[in-house]
Amino acid sequence: MNRELDPSFDPGLKLTRRRFFSNTLRTAASALGTAAFAELCGADALAQDRVLPVVGPHHRGKAKRVIYFHMEGAPSQLDLYDHKPTLVERFNEDLPDSIRQGQRLTGMTSGQSRFPVAPTAFRFSRYANRQDGVWLSELIPHTASLANELCFIHSMHTDAINHEPGITFFQTGNQQPGRPSFGSWVGYGLGSMNKNLPTFVVLITQGTGNMQALSARFWGSGFLPSEHQGCRLRAAADPVLFLRDPKGVLRRDRRRMLDLVAQLDGIEHDRTNDPETAARLAQQEMAFRMQMSVPDLVDFADEDEATLAMYGEDVKKPGSFAANCLLARRMAERGVRFIQLYMRGWDAHNNLPGEMRAQCGAVDRAQAALLRDLKRRGLLDDTLVLWAGEFGRTVYSQGELSKTNYGRDHHPRCFTVWLAGGGIQPGITYGKTDDYSYNIVENPVEVHDLHATMLHLLGFDHTRLVYKHQGRDYRLTDVAGKIVPALLA
Repeated sequence: MNRELDPSFDPGLKLTRRRFFSNTLRTAASALGTAAFAELCGADALAQDRVLPVVGPHHRGKAKRVIYFHMEGAPSQLDLYDHKPTLVERFNEDLPDSIRQGQRLTGMTSGQSRFPVAPTAFRFSRYANRQDGVWLSELIPHTASLANELCFIHSMHTDAINHEPGITFFQTGNQQPGRPSFGSWVGYGLGSMNKNLPTFVVLITQGTGNMQALSARFWGSGFLPSEHQGCRLRAAADPVLFLRDPKGVLRRDRRRMLDLVAQLDGIEHDRTNDPETAARLAQQEMAFRMQMSVPDLVDFADEDEATLAMYGEDVKKPGSFAANCLLARRMAERGVRFIQLYMRGWDAHNNLPGEMRAQCGAVDRAQAALLRDLKRRGLLDDTLVLWAGEFGRTVYSQGELSKTNYGRDHHPRCFTVWLAGGGIQPGITYGKTDDYSYNIVENPVEVHDLHATMLHLLGFDHTRLVYKHQGRDYRLTDVAGKIVPALLA
């Protein structure tokens, strides 16, 4: 029996020839990766306040960081971005079988006797972009005013039809739980730009509509070392639990305790060669440094009134979307590599017009302010911004329909996302759907393609950013994905 696979194997006998040569090769690869990273990113990549990457980029990327808005619950593309004016004439008509084509439905509408077409209740206006203009909803005037900076993809599609697998797929590249999240892959590949803050930070805002479960595994590291998992900041006096020293414990005492724990962890790591021991030590050191960096991060006292006003009144409410957008800018300035903002409440199966007004009222001004703030500070050029849900919404109404009230079911066949900054082609629309926003008729883009394109902008060949687990090389894009050149500046 292979002693390394035997549960009874004595870790004191760990240094087999196979492991010796594996460790030697890994060390050599790490040294080469460090040299390559320094060459690609410049000498400052090796400065003292940097944490070196495990892998390093494959080419010089245009983006250094990601801000990812995930609108949990799936916003309706028909009511925000994908303008279909001819639907007004088809109000309450049955969706033609030639359009539906027997496609899969959820259990929430599969029993309906009719599938009545529901045009949007909102006006659309045309905004200038670098092509021939883009039609956008009255619900997002602040975002629409930045149409020249945004790249809209109308032809996104996914295999997932329910929230849990849909969100999991968008975050990890697979519908099954257990894979590393996008942010974990980026941290694993690029390392940190600030040793005093986590590489991957998660911020959550509670919306006003129907809430879906939000699992911590969406920002988990999966089989990657646990130091790459996302760190959630809470909307509370203590953004991170147990960050403060207990009463009666001085900071120098905490430092001495960590030094002693580090010695013990070092002994354990030498004995077992378990990478999680080193990961836990790194997490403890990060927590110690965050005691100083996080309070400064979340204190907006140094922001001028004009900036606060740009984000809106809600910026003064911890945990609001506006406050989290301003936090995202402050983290981008401080070198946080991957910043993920979740906005809950977009699952509008009924009363969609009322819920969409409330949701858009909470996000529109703040997300536009963040883009403007990044641009004026010179950060948008190397910050890749993504706005997306897990899928789209049906053209037909779920339940009863009127011209002012309707609901929409899940629709994975087509939906809209937008990107900005970080090497993305600004001011364009890509892809096209049919007259019902039900099927893609031009330039389909799947989730793996989006991930591959974003990784390319971060400096990676998505087929080479891999991690060997249980004998197989895994990657964010699994065995699929292709770069979409038309999206690149």
